[in-house]
Amino acid sequence: MVFKKKGELTKFQILAQIAEPKSHIHQKDIADKLGITVQAVSENIKTLVDEGFVEPSRGRGDYRITKKGIDKVKGDVVDLKNYANEVLEIMNTYKSIWPAIAKENLKEGDEVGLQMDDGVLYATTRKTSAYAKVLKTVRKGEDVALTRLGGIIELEPGNVVIIKLPTINQGGSRATDLNRIRKICEEKDFNRVGIMGTVSRAVVHKLKIKIDFEFATPQVTAEAAKMGLNVLVFTTGKMAGTVSRRLDDEEIKYVIEDVRK
Repeated sequence: MVFKKKGELTKFQILAQIAEPKSHIHQKDIADKLGITVQAVSENIKTLVDEGFVEPSRGRGDYRITKKGIDKVKGDVVDLKNYANEVLEIMNTYKSIWPAIAKENLKEGDEVGLQMDDGVLYATTRKTSAYAKVLKTVRKGEDVALTRLGGIIELEPGNVVIIKLPTINQGGSRATDLNRIRKICEEKDFNRVGIMGTVSRAVVHKLKIKIDFEFATPQVTAEAAKMGLNVLVFTTGKMAGTVSRRLDDEEIKYVIEDVRK
């Protein structure tokens, strides 16, 4: 780790400023450039002089770097460069690691195929249009770290059906055609169900339908559909428009079913 001691970085910066090929440089110039006080510059320069890295120049208030100081700057720059490269390598590793669920037992170094199933990314020994390499050995069903992703994951957007319910002023759940909703549920297999509003909650309760989400419903609906899931959304009155506008923005197809009696 470079600059372990407090103030070492500031000393390095000041020394680098003094080393610049100028006819003269004053403490105020250094302070303004580094965003510190003139007093801080003065105290650091005194330390640098005592350590033999800087010496007074002929001009009043001017300083110049010594051979020892030049060697120090070069060494610090090399250390900084090496440290920066280490950090960059770590960051690149984080960026390139992706999680998935193992379809089978997988070993470190295996090249696996990638597939999306019910909105979940899986790694499998079967070849697919997308691929990656396993970082660590895992068992079937465990989360697996993947790197070197390539190809394209085959994924078709899901279908969205927006159920438009009557408002409470229009009769709410009592004015809803429950049999029509049952038929819609029978006609298509929905992976996720979302609701908006109290009337929606009452309707799904009557129909004994399990709710998957009820907050940020327009956003969650769009994200689920993009992951290839079929989504059924219960809305009340104008709430249907809120969901449909979000889906329009994401270019996701949908139908609105008005189930008022």
